[in-house]
Amino acid sequence: MQRSMNRPVNHVLKSYETYAEMLFRIAIVHLGSREDAEEATQDTFIKLMEKAPDFKDAEHQKAWLIRVITNHCKTLLGRGWRKREVKLEGVDPVTADSPEDLVLLQLVLAMPVKYKTVIHLYYYEDYGIQEISKILQISESAVKMRLQRGRQLLKLELEGAETQ
Repeated sequence: MQRSMNRPVNHVLKSYETYAEMLFRIAIVHLGSREDAEEATQDTFIKLMEKAPDFKDAEHQKAWLIRVITNHCKTLLGRGWRKREVKLEGVDPVTADSPEDLVLLQLVLAMPVKYKTVIHLYYYEDYGIQEISKILQISESAVKMRLQRGRQLLKLELEGAETQ
């Protein structure tokens, strides 16, 4: 079955140049693998070409892309083959500006998906609670609760890391 590509190529290329890096960061936070994050980013732009939704403005498009890649990452994480996957030690090392940032980033990567998604969008992508609510299609109070619980998890993990 061949699907039509309704979105003009120039629009997709411009969108790729603008949002690919951000989407890749979101995917790597969820998936923890460079290869999987690259595939998820690519799949997101394929969906943009296939679905060709109408956007009100650039922020609407950005929110749509974030929602698509977040849902795609959740789908990938739920697949049976991924649950049986054996992680190789030392593959795709995570880098950060300082050792403290690296520890914090690793703790965020290890969090449950629902917490690390809001933590990433709030602290790394500078979205507000209302914007995250619209992107993830959950209530603002749910975003606030996930941020609060995510911070508590990070605090407990950081305190545990300091005592070791």
